[in-house]
Amino acid sequence: MTSTSIPTAATDVPAGEKLVIVVWAAGPERPVLAAAPFVYALAARALEVPVEMHFTSTAVRWMLAGVADAAHTDAEGTKTVGDFIREAKAAGVRLYACSMAIHEHRRGEELISECDGFSGAGSVVGAAMDASTRTLVF
Repeated sequence: MTSTSIPTAATDVPAGEKLVIVVWAAGPERPVLAAAPFVYALAARALEVPVEMHFTSTAVRWMLAGVADAAHTDAEGTKTVGDFIREAKAAGVRLYACSMAIHEHRRGEELISECDGFSGAGSVVGAAMDASTRTLVF
């Protein structure tokens, strides 16, 4: 096999029509991990791929007022999770709070205005099973 016949992601794999990002382990207890899912979401939007971010487990707290603006993603304190949320929304990313996780982790706080609503495990699994959707989990 020559190097010209080796399949490459850019030419031989059909691109997904939508990207679903599940933010699971990058919650407020470890804000340094929260930057990566937003960076991938913004990269996909730069490629004009529709993006949904689904916040589950403790990461659902990013969708609650005051939480994301109080958490920095870097040691120098130059950018908050709230900054990433606003940047993602401006780029057209849709943000969803897991209905089960919000029930467990919400303590009376309001949802942030950037949150597009609630979604559940069935929505994520359904999207993951769709051949035109790619899924990333953080």
